Amino acid sequence: MTTQTETFRGYGKIGTLNAQTAAECRFGQEVGTVLSVHAQSVLTGAEAGNGEVRFFGKAHFSIVYEDGDKHVCRAEKGVEFTATAKDERCYPALTARAALSVENVSLRREGASVFVTALLGADISLYGEQSFDYLVGGELILRREPSQLIVAHLCGGAAETTDEFETEFIGDILQHTETVNLTDLVCETGQLRVEGEINLGVLALKGDGALVSFERLVPFAVEIPCDSASFGCSAEARISVLNAAIHADTDEEKGRCKLSAEFTLSAEGCVYEEIAVDTATDAFSETNEVALTFGNVSCGGAGGVSRVTERISGKCALSAPVDFSDVFQAVTLQRAEANVVRGEGGSRVEGVAMATLLVLGTDGSHRGVEISMPFSIPVSTDDCTVNVLVCGTSARQRQEGEVEAEATLKITLCEKKEACAKFVVSAEEGAQLPVNDSAVSVYIPHAGDGLWELAKRLGKSPEGVMASNPDIEFPVREGQRVIVYRKKSV
Repeated sequence: MTTQTETFRGYGKIGTLNAQTAAECRFGQEVGTVLSVHAQSVLTGAEAGNGEVRFFGKAHFSIVYEDGDKHVCRAEKGVEFTATAKDERCYPALTARAALSVENVSLRREGASVFVTALLGADISLYGEQSFDYLVGGELILRREPSQLIVAHLCGGAAETTDEFETEFIGDILQHTETVNLTDLVCETGQLRVEGEINLGVLALKGDGALVSFERLVPFAVEIPCDSASFGCSAEARISVLNAAIHADTDEEKGRCKLSAEFTLSAEGCVYEEIAVDTATDAFSETNEVALTFGNVSCGGAGGVSRVTERISGKCALSAPVDFSDVFQAVTLQRAEANVVRGEGGSRVEGVAMATLLVLGTDGSHRGVEISMPFSIPVSTDDCTVNVLVCGTSARQRQEGEVEAEATLKITLCEKKEACAKFVVSAEEGAQLPVNDSAVSVYIPHAGDGLWELAKRLGKSPEGVMASNPDIEFPVREGQRVIVYRKKSV
């Protein structure tokens, strides 16, 4: 018995893995009371090896503190880090793409020094060539069906964007943060177009020594070249802020300040193309038993993108007490942790919105209080990645010792998609089937049988079954009869 096979070769997303690492920075003895701590990570590279992915980057730390004379000051430092993520699927020919996030920031004192530690999370996607053999012909009767597969086309680019705006007069910029929110992702002919906004948060020192915070949504658009992109393709993208430069020009007479912001962006995209491969999902022989070997392949992709904007409010949990003698001066370092949770009533995005509340006490000293507010928002999808941008956070004290806050959440849900296919790889000839030498046979099929199931049970091609029974309907009803004619030689 002869068989014919073909080989499929395509490039796709073969899996994901997660890892954590820590980066630490030391500040000197001049640091008094720490008011706010910010950590940001930038990936500089990722490479796959045997059984692991090695990724490396830079962590940038900035702190705002009050010195011994109750002056508010700032300090910045950066460190480089290298880490590995273990996974037996990894080998050097794979392409590894990693997205870094700061999951937690902690602070401790040792003697006169202050150590800031950032726990960094890495979400790593693995891309590589996928190849497999599949049966396409030979001396067999085949059930051929298209196997839906997803192939990936990686692309990348860079862009710069700027913005200018006016604020009230400020004396110094103490800290700034940048959070990216994607608003649109469109595949066009030859390119992937990504649109979004950068939420720029600024903590500044006013001329009278008071603290003030403000934010600005800066729109951007990045066009990433990709020869395989076309209308109708799905895609995913990551935009990172590699560098942000904030400049302030003050006018003391008018009491105004003009701020200019320059952002350098890095863009990584992946365009997914769905293709159909004509594979055999079952096979049999009219003369012999056949042992089939099946193969499986799965490949990941991206589905639709949905967005939800919600205004939340409520009482906050506090890291330190407050009372009516405290003056709330600024809210900074807005952020959120969230997951998609599936329940009886549907899917919800549940998490916590957080920020740092800067307070001025009656003794003239500042302190930072961490506030957190839980949220739960219904959504229409569950198997997805979630990104939450927190903006417009405000806080007030209606009752002594209680902080009520409001914030706007911009939630982006990116649906995950996976294509799985099962097909015949090879066939091995077995024992010869008994020969029925009657000219005509009448069979009573199983109710509900389709044409292929019936043909396989009879050992005849689907075309032969239909030729003998042109009026039969599928699925077969109970009580139907099937006739098989056999040519006899005289």
